[in-house]
Amino acid sequence: MALLNPYLSFRGNAREAMEFYQSVFGGEVTFSTFGEYEMPGVGPEEADKIMHSQLTTPAGFTLMGADTPAGMPYDDADGAITLSVSGQDEVELRGYWDGLADGGEITLPLEKAPWGDSFGQLNDRYGTPWMFNIAGSPQA
Repeated sequence: MALLNPYLSFRGNAREAMEFYQSVFGGEVTFSTFGEYEMPGVGPEEADKIMHSQLTTPAGFTLMGADTPAGMPYDDADGAITLSVSGQDEVELRGYWDGLADGGEITLPLEKAPWGDSFGQLNDRYGTPWMFNIAGSPQA
């Protein structure tokens, strides 16, 4: 079995961002720093920056992230990728929505869409774009 996991890049605030995502989604987050692994090309001023982090949630998904060292190019891609959360548990998904919206920007309110589901989009406080689709009641 293969897994596909989003891997987010940050410029110096990966720990803060991943702790925020943990507060929204729950679960366990782990961190490894550049200093722990004495990465070549990464100076001592960046030893405490995050080389790798992983959030494993009770809902069963995994989100990874890291800081991009100053010596490496960083492209925030401004919307080149969007993380999508979908499902039927309205209480759970609206909780995620509310958490991610805190300090972020709602670009499309989470409302009933023409296809019958609730759909919305936002950029969280770290600029990561998210879309949500909460499945409506099945047709009888």
